[in-house]
Amino acid sequence: MDLEKLKRSLLGRTPGLMDATGQYSVLVPLVEREGGLSLLYEVRAGSLRRQPGEVCFPGGRLEGAESPEECALRETWEELGIPREKIRILGRLDFIAHRANFILYPVLALVEEEAVDGLHLNPDEVAEVFQVPLEHLRNEPPLEYHYDLIPRPDENFPYELIGIPRDYRWQIGGEDVPIYPWKGHIIWGLTGRITRHLTALLGEAGV
Repeated sequence: MDLEKLKRSLLGRTPGLMDATGQYSVLVPLVEREGGLSLLYEVRAGSLRRQPGEVCFPGGRLEGAESPEECALRETWEELGIPREKIRILGRLDFIAHRANFILYPVLALVEEEAVDGLHLNPDEVAEVFQVPLEHLRNEPPLEYHYDLIPRPDENFPYELIGIPRDYRWQIGGEDVPIYPWKGHIIWGLTGRITRHLTALLGEAGV
């Protein structure tokens, strides 16, 4: 084996999420108005196969050699009709390594107010949009709930081959679920986690 060749290939490689089935990106859109900054959220169209009617940020799967930023800008244009020249990227937030073996990159950005006032929603994907003042999200902590993630191996799992008993004590995982109620809307799931992370990051940065 050519170890030097292997070393060169590793040096030129960006590590990702092992066994990942996909990479996704969302834009986390800040809108600056006279009263301060707000976060812009979407409500997914009721006709969508997955998570219809749920609150989310604009985004989707990375295509080809797209960066998370390029993907987030493209998806925001396709879903909300906001051109990329009306969006100023501020930076990436922490990524999420999801238990379903995909990685999600949240990209924080500032969207021009006039672009938000002139949205063109894609009805196949977006039912409506709404904004929540950032100050409210910072001052009103989310409701917090927890659920366990319990491993359930197949009946034909080869315990004997591995050399472990059938009552092997698998490590139980868990996940916290932040929930933000806002005027008839519920912000939760990955969108809630990203919202919570952003408010925490702002507090740590003292801004």
